[in-house]
Amino acid sequence: MTPPTPPATESAGTSGVACAGSAGEVFGVALRLGLTSFGGPIAHLGYFRNEYVERRRWLDDASYADLVALCQFLPGPASSQVGIAIGLLRAGLPGALAAWLGFTLPSAIALALFAEALQRWHIHQAGWLHGLMIVAVAVVAQAVWGMARSFAAGRTRAAVAALAAVVSLLWPTPWTQVAVIVGSGLIGWFALRTGASSAGAAPLPIRLSRRFAIGMWALFFLLLIGLPVLRTAWPAQTLALFDTFYRAGSLVFGGGHVVLPLLQSAVVPPGWVTNDAFLAGYGAAQAVPGPLFTFSAYLGAVMGPAPNHALGAAIALAGMFLPAFLLVFGALPFWAALRTRPGFQSALAGIQAGVVGILLAALYNPVWTSAVHTPVDFALALVAFVLLTVWKIPPWGVVVLCAAAGWVLFPA
Repeated sequence: MTPPTPPATESAGTSGVACAGSAGEVFGVALRLGLTSFGGPIAHLGYFRNEYVERRRWLDDASYADLVALCQFLPGPASSQVGIAIGLLRAGLPGALAAWLGFTLPSAIALALFAEALQRWHIHQAGWLHGLMIVAVAVVAQAVWGMARSFAAGRTRAAVAALAAVVSLLWPTPWTQVAVIVGSGLIGWFALRTGASSAGAAPLPIRLSRRFAIGMWALFFLLLIGLPVLRTAWPAQTLALFDTFYRAGSLVFGGGHVVLPLLQSAVVPPGWVTNDAFLAGYGAAQAVPGPLFTFSAYLGAVMGPAPNHALGAAIALAGMFLPAFLLVFGALPFWAALRTRPGFQSALAGIQAGVVGILLAALYNPVWTSAVHTPVDFALALVAFVLLTVWKIPPWGVVVLCAAAGWVLFPA
């Protein structure tokens, strides 16, 4: 039952944003969201609106919609970026950090502990883990289905998605995915017209200077280009770990599920993580609240230097989410002008179609090829898909059911 809306202690006023809170206040609210927000990024945005707009009135609907639009344009975890931006508006830079910590830590800690349990008790062949691998098939299939209906409708967008899938399957490398995103954006720029316009919307009262924003963009690209060079010159495991996850967090458009193929191609072929362990962790990530990008904490714990797996989890988590901070801080001061340009919106439409193709390719390889080997595997995946899409069972509930079914059907 939703509690009654308390009276607002501060009015959003004409600017649409109440900006007189503390980092501690932001952390407390974000922590509650991090403990209770199941269902993926779209569901997270609904939880955020209920908490920040309706219950607490930290900002109004127009300002919230503006922030959501910005974070949909940026690569990275959209729901986390919205939370970071709201924390920034509420309590400045400390508020942005507090919003991220509160929303991220619960699931990150849970997944890091799961990774520790896998390694300590050597349960990689357990039947319930195979159930987690199968539920990943259903979850990714649901994501492909939903995104295709939204972002690959019409001949041109469907063609972009299909071409992206073919290229991703035939040349499965991280740089291929970057090229697919860039190429999809160019096709969208020239061939798609969204018809959307945001010219009449009021700008957000951002209190960051353009000089600071330019510095954030410079740091973003310096790390994106410089880390691989530094990694080659100084082949330390911790640096390689940070570079891998920073690049993934910088180049993922379309939400948490799209990070799957990028991370898989980065950590499985080098032998850092086995395919089975990768998909088991991805399945477990569906059972925890908060952002799906905290899957990085699980991978970091598996890949981290023994015996301090917590250090690996922290490095991977920091690398994955640092681009979100840099991009939000760098984009907010320029958003009012950029969002009105039709060409930019058309390029985004092409990118969105391209990520549908990337995710479709990932659904086949590695998700399907690694998890579905027998008719029983297919039957369980089909049941999970129907429970998610038709019966609307929450993802964590389907994860629990599939883990139990795997324990029964696939005894070790």
